[in-house]
Amino acid sequence: MAHLLNAESVTVVHGSRTLLDAVSLGLDDGDRIGVVGRNGEGKSTLLRVLARRQEPDGGRVTRGRDVRLGALWQEDRLDPEMTVRQAVMGSLEAHEWAGDARVRDVLGGILGGLDAPAVGGLDAKFGRLSGGQRRRVGLAALLIGEHDLVMLDEPTNHLDVEGVAWLARHLNERWPAGRGGLLVVTHDRWFLDAVCGSIWEVHDGVVDSYEGGYAAYTLTRAERARVAAVTEERRQNTLRKELAWLQRGAPARTSKPRFRIDAAESLIADEPPPRDQMNLAKMATARLGKDVIDLEDVTVTLGSGDEAKTLLEHVTWRLGPGDRIGIVGVNGSGKTTLMRMMLGGPDAPTPTGGRVKRGKTVQAVILSQDVRELDAVADQKVQEAVEKVRGTVRIGNKDVTAGQLLERLGFTKDKIWTRVGDLSGGERRRLQLLRLLMGEPNVLLLDEPTNDLDTDTLAAIEDTLDEWPGTLIVVSHDRYLLERLCDRQVALLGDRQIRDLPGGVEEYLTLRARQEEAQASPTSSVSESRPERKVSAADARAAQKEMNRLERQISKLAAREEKLHAQMAEKATDFAAVAELDAQLRELTAEKEALEEAWLEAAETAG
Repeated sequence: MAHLLNAESVTVVHGSRTLLDAVSLGLDDGDRIGVVGRNGEGKSTLLRVLARRQEPDGGRVTRGRDVRLGALWQEDRLDPEMTVRQAVMGSLEAHEWAGDARVRDVLGGILGGLDAPAVGGLDAKFGRLSGGQRRRVGLAALLIGEHDLVMLDEPTNHLDVEGVAWLARHLNERWPAGRGGLLVVTHDRWFLDAVCGSIWEVHDGVVDSYEGGYAAYTLTRAERARVAAVTEERRQNTLRKELAWLQRGAPARTSKPRFRIDAAESLIADEPPPRDQMNLAKMATARLGKDVIDLEDVTVTLGSGDEAKTLLEHVTWRLGPGDRIGIVGVNGSGKTTLMRMMLGGPDAPTPTGGRVKRGKTVQAVILSQDVRELDAVADQKVQEAVEKVRGTVRIGNKDVTAGQLLERLGFTKDKIWTRVGDLSGGERRRLQLLRLLMGEPNVLLLDEPTNDLDTDTLAAIEDTLDEWPGTLIVVSHDRYLLERLCDRQVALLGDRQIRDLPGGVEEYLTLRARQEEAQASPTSSVSESRPERKVSAADARAAQKEMNRLERQISKLAAREEKLHAQMAEKATDFAAVAELDAQLRELTAEKEALEEAWLEAAETAG
């Protein structure tokens, strides 16, 4: 196996803080490594040092002979006057790249095809593109090149669900097992599981290695934490005994053997530095009545005349108390418009037909894609910005002050008195969410909430929202987050309807693939592109009730199924008993499948 690069005792100091402290590691052919860690711990710095774009303060980085390195960085360095065609294809002639299947695959997956609709066409000027479009162009240019080692710094930013799935497939097919190396910094946990074979966690100046993807990393990390906790408990017990021994009366101290004093001092000196842990607790919410938000025969058209675009047409959709729904969809299908309409307020889009009905007790807030609402408090200290919303909040049976809550969220005492305008993107995002929750809303809308958040912060937020009793609506390209937080997922496919997704994101990707095939095929039947039949509000309510009934029955069968599996494991040596239990299990499975089919039919009607 060829060796690609090696780092020996690499040290990087930023100001008074050591980001990397004598780190040694290596990369070989076939390595697929994901880099994770808290914001500001040095993930991007590690990549820059390994790529030799940044000189370390100590140690050295060596690279194998003739290793071709390609990298995608968070900042772009391309000429703003360059066209997309020049940025991606370079000096290649049209006949060279247009007939290359790999180039067409990259253009279709990242830019939307040979005419590159995602960036306004191949002749669009790079300098006039948005930040997300520039990232797509940079990623396409990298993937078209020939590289032995690829480094990606947040490649999934600005990609939708389809783009992330395509990138994972492309990387796995382009560099199969044993060939080439991949080093990727990302907060997309599904992507880590789909692409990476090992994880590097950057923290406190060190880099810990874990085998497997994100799921294996979390399990191994939890086990290491458990072992460390047991070890620390033993050390503390020994320390208490030694300190008690040292603190005996004056006559006893005069006769203590020196080795006992040295042992106690070494135990005290061995106190490990605390990790920056974040603890988000269950916060109070306002009471939510039976009626939440109903869209009744709603049509939404933006613009007028020839530029008019209808996003939703005769849509009936109801949100109930405690609903947890994830929304995915193609760009421009109206996801953000739908969120703003549900939020209400003076800036909310007004339906051109139908109505939006909100319950009297609804208190809705939105975590938007940007943090512009913090601009109003940019000159305030972090604690002042929180106290401006509320000074204390009820958690469990106790009132917790804003300062105490900020410390739980990982804001150190120094950070609490930092200007809001001086916070990093991840810290601003965390503060934004905290200020929303301090208002005790009962309907929470999250529009791409994973932006600028590291995996630890995401896990803490998910733990909090797991127990949050209100209604939750999430628009995100993060499949891990959607599957963790949401009970149901719906799609906006650009056909002006809201479609339920019993099969989750996988079903959405399948529907999109069929949709693209139908659009590409001139012989596709009219029925394939025809919108789904409309159902009355009464039928939709009846179907929703039927779904709820079937879900309860399926849940009971799942519990019985689990019990049967346990019984079969207990009686593994009793073949007669196992055969009888297996027969029961087959009957139960058939019954469960029939209920699931019925649920799917009801879901189609409920929309």
